[in-house]
Amino acid sequence: MSWTEQKVKKLRELWTKGHTASEIAGLLGETTRNAVIGKAHRLDLEERAPSKSKSSSEKRDATKSQPKLRGSASRKSKFKTILLDKNFEPENPTSLENLTDQTCKWPSGHPDEENFYFCGRKPVDAFPYCKLHVLYAFQPKGQKDQVLNKDEELPPFIEKKIKSA
Repeated sequence: MSWTEQKVKKLRELWTKGHTASEIAGLLGETTRNAVIGKAHRLDLEERAPSKSKSSSEKRDATKSQPKLRGSASRKSKFKTILLDKNFEPENPTSLENLTDQTCKWPSGHPDEENFYFCGRKPVDAFPYCKLHVLYAFQPKGQKDQVLNKDEELPPFIEKKIKSA
């Protein structure tokens, strides 16, 4: 992104009004929070002390006043639906060059090996992995050290999750 006179003027205006760097980046478009901070520093704009306690208390007040949407599902409920569905589509071995936002990015094997590939299944919602690999990647604390036997159809910790769901 190039900093035009208009964008610099808008940056100065929003900065003096007290907007955060993230908010300014969003309002300017095509820029990042870090780019805004860097430009503000180079323009010698007034420094602001971070106030985490104020912002967190404001967030708490905002969440108390707004009712939760019924349509939105919690992360825990999303995992439960994945656990209940044991029908995993077959792997679609994909190379690094062929990865897209529509392919599971779970690596299989070691990059130095000749038969190394990525899963290639369709990913789940905002995750970079398919249903099966989301279960591997996002485990409860203390469960990651468990040794997995690749010959088994489903790992024991997933079976345990299915039974408890």
